[in-house]
Amino acid sequence: MLQVEDKPAKTVRVFIGLKIAQDVAEALAHRARLIESPPSRFVPCQDIHLTLLPPWDETCIPEAIERLRAALSGLKPFTLAFTRLSYWPSLDRPRLLCAECLPTDELKSLQQALLNAFGRKDDKPFQPHVTLARMQRGGRAAAGKNQMDHELSLVQSIDSVEFFQSRTQAGKGYQILASLPLVAPRRKWRDLLRQSLIRITGLWRQLSHPGKEEKAARSKGRSQIAIGTPSRSGASRCCNS
Repeated sequence: MLQVEDKPAKTVRVFIGLKIAQDVAEALAHRARLIESPPSRFVPCQDIHLTLLPPWDETCIPEAIERLRAALSGLKPFTLAFTRLSYWPSLDRPRLLCAECLPTDELKSLQQALLNAFGRKDDKPFQPHVTLARMQRGGRAAAGKNQMDHELSLVQSIDSVEFFQSRTQAGKGYQILASLPLVAPRRKWRDLLRQSLIRITGLWRQLSHPGKEEKAARSKGRSQIAIGTPSRSGASRCCNS
């Protein structure tokens, strides 16, 4: 009998991160080129991103995307702030030129949710950053001469998380396999109904039972009308006097 061997499942190199908007990416790339030059290899603007979960080999893309969708449940959109340019891991041993990001509570909560969802651990403190250039040997010496006082004041609204496919052997850019939105949790319909009933009840009370201030205003208005309008008998007496 002819036996058919099971073919190994095809794996795809993937990672999870944030896509940097085109205008922000262009501004970061411009700043990077002001302090670096070839032979440093600059990251193309369309590939600039922030990695949240490092690459791994995935055999079932749809399942991984659904796991990501579940991990994002209840997480709200937030603002990503870029603080400064720096060489990583250090100025003495530069390998990367990066734009550091402010590690806000929202960003750290997002990264932790992804670690939990995919059963990963990160022993190092989370230092959010965006890689802008990779140093070559000839560029590392020049990098040590740069004074890294390049403060940044760029911000970007983050309302989605991307599921990326890593670079292919041909060297083409990253491919977004899925972009999942961050949506603010909707208020429960019971809370909305309760608030609507409270407003309707308050309006009905105002219409059917006017408050003391309204009664006083009405009474005062009637008294002013009575004082300001003379009676017919009073007018005849004035004429006969």
